[in-house]
Amino acid sequence: MSPGLTLVIVSLTLFQVKHLICDYVLQTPYMYLNKGTYFHPGGLAHAGIHAVGSVLPVLVLTQTPWLLAAVIGAEFIVHYHVDWLKEQITKRRGLTHGHALFWAIFGADQFIHQMTYVVIVAFLARETGL
Repeated sequence: MSPGLTLVIVSLTLFQVKHLICDYVLQTPYMYLNKGTYFHPGGLAHAGIHAVGSVLPVLVLTQTPWLLAAVIGAEFIVHYHVDWLKEQITKRRGLTHGHALFWAIFGADQFIHQMTYVVIVAFLARETGL
């Protein structure tokens, strides 16, 4: 396996671990109960934990300060708005865990987060010449 491909796989793996920890271990009721209120500190804190958690996977691919800042900032903004939108849709439709559509929207939310990591890694691979 080429060194560049190894770095990509390591970075994607770290993103997966980060996502598990930030979305399922570190997320508190204060965060998940308030993600649907725009600019609520709970939702901002949740997105902030994700942004901080993304530093290590990004550092695997670049140590360039402006790239690091741009990617971490974009991760924060995208993660925050994806979560906010998911909450808007589920609340406006009155969806709960017992509705099939709730799970489809939850799955779409998780898919978008995962695709964000793929886009980040592809962007950094291109920018760093991997």
